[in-house]
Amino acid sequence: MKKLAIIGASYLQKPLVEKCKELGVYSICFAWEEGAVCKDLCNKFYPISTIDKEAILKVCHEEKIDGITTIASDVATLTVCYVAEKMGLVGNPNKFSQITTNKYLMCQCFMEHGVPSPKFCLADGQIPDIIKNFSYPVIVKPTDRSGSRGVEKVLKQEDLQQAIDRACHESFQQKAVIEEFVEGREISVESISFKGKHYVLQITDKVTTEAPFFVELEHHQPSSLPEEIKTRVKEIVLNALDALHIQNGASHSELKITKDGDIRVIEIGARMGGDFIGSDLVKLSTGYDFLKGVIDVAFGQFEEPKITEHKFSGVYFLCKETERLLPIIENAEKYPEIVRAEVTDTVLRNIEQSADRSGYFIYQSNKKFNI
Repeated sequence: MKKLAIIGASYLQKPLVEKCKELGVYSICFAWEEGAVCKDLCNKFYPISTIDKEAILKVCHEEKIDGITTIASDVATLTVCYVAEKMGLVGNPNKFSQITTNKYLMCQCFMEHGVPSPKFCLADGQIPDIIKNFSYPVIVKPTDRSGSRGVEKVLKQEDLQQAIDRACHESFQQKAVIEEFVEGREISVESISFKGKHYVLQITDKVTTEAPFFVELEHHQPSSLPEEIKTRVKEIVLNALDALHIQNGASHSELKITKDGDIRVIEIGARMGGDFIGSDLVKLSTGYDFLKGVIDVAFGQFEEPKITEHKFSGVYFLCKETERLLPIIENAEKYPEIVRAEVTDTVLRNIEQSADRSGYFIYQSNKKFNI
């Protein structure tokens, strides 16, 4: 039985652990015990911080692992790259791993390689002088967080310092990146790579809350973009993946498309998209087992993806703003399109980040499931 080290054990890693069990793969999870829902699901659990690279490397040597990976966690990818390189396993180059987890370094990389992206600058706690050359509105976000934590749209300079303070508070490094706001349609691109060759699996349409926080409320596949735009999006993403030195594993690219058809890359994660995009929606819409693909890459036994389905899939999230979804989730068995539904919290909140959402339902259909 092959052994796979999984960095993280929260609900984000649960689909990966379950896929390991289905495939007969021995799963070993590393994380703090608090919130480690995979502790009793995986074959072995170690209560070690996901960022303690040396401790995890020591255990991985002792366990004689065959591969290492993570899904939907930016911070964990740093440890994955480090351990994989030290043990001669499949992974992305460790020396470039910071680029895909630090939004400021990523913006710099895009600029240097001609990847179309918003104008940006770094805020180290204070309003930088260069901001006088920016046009409002701007987006302020922590350099090193995900899940919409600390992200805020700022309309005028009088509100900028407060947004910087909030973003820096959420940041591990106490730093924020400021970007000129791009007005347009939001999409994401789900890809998998092996030995530097990239495969675009699906393009996802996104619906978010309004300003200032832009938390995701819906994701739908496939995107309804015109084919000509989709082709340009794929070309830009492939170039961006090369620029970031993403060579192996899943990636999740977020982009915006203006009303004039200009395409801007906002950010890219060297991991699956969260919100069930990678773990559920891709397989439901394409037939390709993305989770198995990620495991296969980690073991160095990857096969070129085959798209066997052409369905529609999506997820709707429950919060105060979308409380109309509650009766649908509570009566999900009445809707044949709904694959899974859950109320995770009886309190419906006005949300500022993804963690504030109170439930969801996932669907698969022959057409987009509109509410």
